[in-house]
Amino acid sequence: MVAGHGTTGCECVVKSTPRAPGQAEWRSSPTRRLQATLISLAGHRLVAWLGATLRYKTEGLEHLDAIARSGRQPIMAFWHGRILAATYFFRRRGIVVITSENFDGEWIAGIIERFGYETSRGSTSRGGTKALLQLTRDMAAGKPAGFTVDGPRGPARIAQPGAVWLAKATSNPVLPFHLEADRYWTLDSWDRTQIPKPFATVALVIGEPFDVPHDADDEGIEAARVELENRLQVLEQRALTLLRR
Repeated sequence: MVAGHGTTGCECVVKSTPRAPGQAEWRSSPTRRLQATLISLAGHRLVAWLGATLRYKTEGLEHLDAIARSGRQPIMAFWHGRILAATYFFRRRGIVVITSENFDGEWIAGIIERFGYETSRGSTSRGGTKALLQLTRDMAAGKPAGFTVDGPRGPARIAQPGAVWLAKATSNPVLPFHLEADRYWTLDSWDRTQIPKPFATVALVIGEPFDVPHDADDEGIEAARVELENRLQVLEQRALTLLRR
C-alpha cells in the first residue's frame, strides 16, 4: 500500500476543502502527464522486481482471514514508512487507499493501481472529505481500505484519526499491522521510509482487529486513535522479535 492518509481530525468529515487555485494545473500539460505515466511504469517494475526477491515471515494472518469470514472488511492501518513492503505483500486484493490529487499522487496512483489497488483521490489538506466519503461507499460495496495513519506528511509515528473515523462510520474493524526488514536502506524523509534490500527477510505482524462504536463521540474517537497508535508500537517490537528467530 503506497498511500491512504490518516487525515488530521474528525472535523474533516463535516468541512469541505475548496480546491486550491492551480492544484491540478499539471493535468493540462501533456509533458507532465507523460512524466507521471513513465514514473509510475518504472516504479511499478522496480517494486515488482524487489518485492519478488523478499522473503516474508508472517504472524497474525488469521485475523485477516477471520474478518473475511465474518462478511466485513478490514480497515488496514500501518505507518507510512513501511509502504514499500506493504504494497507488494497486499497486492491484488482490491484494497482502496487515498492518494493525493497532485502530480505525486498521480504517479503513486499509477503504481499501486498496477498492483491491484483502487484509489480514492484526496489528501489531508485538499479533498480529504471527498476521499473519506468515497471510502465509506467503497466499503459499503465490500471493498477493504488501507491507511498510512501518520501520512501524508506526519508527524511520524503519530496516528491521525482517519482510520478510526472510517471504522465508526462503516462498522468495519481497524486492523493494525507492521512490517520490518532485516536488511534495508532508510530514506532521508520525514517518515524515514524503509526500503528492503534485495533478498531481505521481512517480518509482517498483524494485530487483533478492534471496533469503534458507531456512537463514539470526540473523546471516544481520541481514545481509539491512541489505542491504534499504541498497538502499532507493540506490533513493531513484535516484528523485530520475529526477525531475530
